Amino acid sequence: MADVVDPATRSRMMAGIRGKNTKPELLIRKALHARGFRYRIHCKDLPGNPDLCFPKYRAVIFVHGCFWHGHGCHLFKWPNTRPEFWREKIGRNREVDARAVAELEAAGWRVATVWECALKGTGRLPLDEVIKKLRAWLENAPREIVISGAHGPD
Repeated sequence: MADVVDPATRSRMMAGIRGKNTKPELLIRKALHARGFRYRIHCKDLPGNPDLCFPKYRAVIFVHGCFWHGHGCHLFKWPNTRPEFWREKIGRNREVDARAVAELEAAGWRVATVWECALKGTGRLPLDEVIKKLRAWLENAPREIVISGAHGPD
């Protein structure tokens, strides 16, 4: 299927997508803050610059967009234009993610990944359920947790 906009417009649209302070990230931040959790955001001193960092719990949270990180859920679809570029880019993002998680765990940090599909789309989970899982994980759960929507692969 052909794109509905010209290449220059599509490029401008894609360049305008934010990597920080996204809607899913803000939802998680506000909900955890309302429940008394205090954190740092976009921790540049840690591998992968986690979206949320909880030094008190030695824990970090990544809020990943399903497209940019290649999640195998209903929100992810390989683009038809420049497929080799996108496979390389998304593959590189996945490698960086895996390396960051490994480095954080090696340094004694616990890692949570919340996928966009857990908060958006037909398979989304109720926000209270996602926050309940994160709260339990922060307070006393194992090293790593992955939260994705009902239709996600995890």
